Amino acid sequence: MSPHTAQSRFARYAWIVLAYNVAVVLWGAFVRASGSGAGCGRHWPRCNGVVIPRSPSAETVIEFTHRATSGIALLAVVALLWMAFRRFGAGHPVRTGALWSMVLMLTEAGVGAGLVLLEYVAGNDSPWRAAWMAVHLTNTFLLLAALALTAWWASGGRRVRIRNQGLAGVLALAPLVLVLVVGITGAVTALGDTLFPKSRVGLDDGVHFLERLRIIHPLLAVATAGFAMLAASRLRILRPGRRTARLATAASMLLGIQLLVGMLNVALLAPIHMQIIHLLIADAVWLTLILLAASALGVERAEAAAEIQPDPRSEPARV
Repeated sequence: MSPHTAQSRFARYAWIVLAYNVAVVLWGAFVRASGSGAGCGRHWPRCNGVVIPRSPSAETVIEFTHRATSGIALLAVVALLWMAFRRFGAGHPVRTGALWSMVLMLTEAGVGAGLVLLEYVAGNDSPWRAAWMAVHLTNTFLLLAALALTAWWASGGRRVRIRNQGLAGVLALAPLVLVLVVGITGAVTALGDTLFPKSRVGLDDGVHFLERLRIIHPLLAVATAGFAMLAASRLRILRPGRRTARLATAASMLLGIQLLVGMLNVALLAPIHMQIIHLLIADAVWLTLILLAASALGVERAEAAAEIQPDPRSEPARV
């Protein structure tokens, strides 16, 4: 197999792993929204004290399925890392992306285990559960970003440089920070929608803090979407190129769709299917902005090669 063919196959595999992990994330949201987080009891990694539950309830089936699919995702990333180090040379960004994907996959498993073992599931409405949800969302977004960049670099994307990028660097990175914050507030809001369904209007002294936080997410989302659209439009001018232009257009379209879906979600009182759709588009927005930043901040091959100073005593990687 030629090096080019091997790397092309790896790129396809990396994109598939990314898509699969998005599906796992969506199923995890369904676990939370359906109240099935305690379906395996306070047991991890076993389910209700056994490897494979017998005569399981619906909640157990939902939670067990999420654990099984998460286990497959872990194995897929292990294979991704192994293939990256076999098919790409030392200093190649694919290796870095795959390594970070592995690290973040392990921390993702740790956060999931912590939610179960500390019983921050089902009807738990403590501030600590909200904090863990924020950590979980942050780790999930970073994991998806690492997987996306691994696939991007394997597909021929240029190495990214953060320093000395001027206004383009700010416009590429600031939306990512803001969208991450919006995602965190969205995760906490979704938790409140699950524990306290929207059945009343207005706030009073007896309302739970998760209900009081609901107003923050939509306001921040609208402001962030407006800024991100402006940033994407400006990046098309500052860093002209076909990939950057396409990603900027896709990001703006997805941001507009997300605002509409968010308003519909609120109007329908956040049913489970709308929460899943809302999260799916949020993941799409996040990944598109990640790739837009990678495209806008990519350096030319000659410049990237100059930044890499391999050890002359080291042997070239086997392809």
